[in-house]
Amino acid sequence: MTKSASSAILADIGATNARFALLVDGDISASTTYAVADYDSPIDAARAFLAGPATGHTPDRALIAAAGPVVNGRVNMTNAAWTVDTKRIRQRLGLENVQVLNDFEALGWALLALRSEDLFALGDGTPLERGTMAVMGPGTGFGLAAIAFGAGSETLLVTEGGHATLSSENRREDAVILALRAQVHHVSVERVLSGPGLVQLYHAIAMVDGLTVPERTSADIVKHALAGDCPASRQALDMFCAFLGSVAGNVALTLGARGGLFIGGGVTPHFTDFLQRSAFRERFESKGPMSGYLARIPTAVIIRPDPAFLGLAWLASKSAASA
Repeated sequence: MTKSASSAILADIGATNARFALLVDGDISASTTYAVADYDSPIDAARAFLAGPATGHTPDRALIAAAGPVVNGRVNMTNAAWTVDTKRIRQRLGLENVQVLNDFEALGWALLALRSEDLFALGDGTPLERGTMAVMGPGTGFGLAAIAFGAGSETLLVTEGGHATLSSENRREDAVILALRAQVHHVSVERVLSGPGLVQLYHAIAMVDGLTVPERTSADIVKHALAGDCPASRQALDMFCAFLGSVAGNVALTLGARGGLFIGGGVTPHFTDFLQRSAFRERFESKGPMSGYLARIPTAVIIRPDPAFLGLAWLASKSAASA
């Protein structure tokens, strides 16, 4: 068995998938994905990882990113039945140290390690050197974090911005939001800008237009929108991209993200070309007298698989350096 102080479990746990990897001497390996629905807890999934891809290693620590707010080292996941608990994981897996953080906190730290080939640019813009960078994005839910730079250090801001109220910018979006509000009292950003949100948006558009549409998953909607064989799917994806641009512009203004606005999550990498041609960038910049300010801010989709592992690995190296 292999054991070293630099050996660690990395885990990125979302509502649908739990991704595990091994960090040994700074290198990420044995990356594996498990369906959350197939395991009763993150501990069971971690045991499968240790008995499978990580066989031969006995890591003594774990860094875990989970989708939900972290309270006292514990995440009661927002969109899944799992609870990710620092103390329980440490005891049940026999680890010396376990660190649990929000999944978008891990993406925030990953911004320090991403390279140009990890990104798909949307529009122009030149980042301000050591300017605040924000990362947001739709997956099963919607996450938002930012990293700001001070004198020789970085500060990571973790938010629950996905639960902020979604606003409209024209009468058609007014009508769609009213249709959504008839079903859910609070139409949040996450209610539309997520995988399940795209499905709700699709049905709301059909309701507004008086259409009868087939049931589709978010993947189906994207597929038919790109194929151009379903007008409702195409309108849903068009509006999704427009809303995403408006929210991204609001985030960039609110946080002063002059170092760049990055889109993470598992949804947008499936239609980057469509997003580039959509109203995203126009809506991002369309903020009246602040349009020129926003025009200088670059926007990009993170296309690297499992970028949270980069953030977790960076955090592990930072912790080791300060130990």
